[in-house]
Amino acid sequence: YRTPWGLSVRMVGENPRAADSAGVSVIATRFQAVILGGALMGLAGAFLSMAQFNAFTFGVVSGRGWVAIALVVFGRWDPWRSAGAALLFAFVDALQLRMQASGLGHIPYEAFLMLPFIFTIVA
Repeated sequence: YRTPWGLSVRMVGENPRAADSAGVSVIATRFQAVILGGALMGLAGAFLSMAQFNAFTFGVVSGRGWVAIALVVFGRWDPWRSAGAALLFAFVDALQLRMQASGLGHIPYEAFLMLPFIFTIVA
């Protein structure tokens, strides 16, 4: 984000022609970013499936990758704001679990499951 390589990645993402004019290899920078992102996502998936559940569980992420994209947009592409948005989403997710456990029996549990996602759409 503020390192030379991070600025190159931002430049390539926002204006590839300007990056090429500045001497940054657009193809190489995109390739490096995709490889790094894929490696980090693979490590995160391995941690989630092995450290959290000790086995592979199908559907463990429940579509939260799309929420991650929405949180980055909500954070205006800034890493610190996106982290704050992720913490806010996690808070609402934990809140819906607490609300389910509180015994509000007249409300279907599916309504509580929707709460974090509705919050993401509204935000």
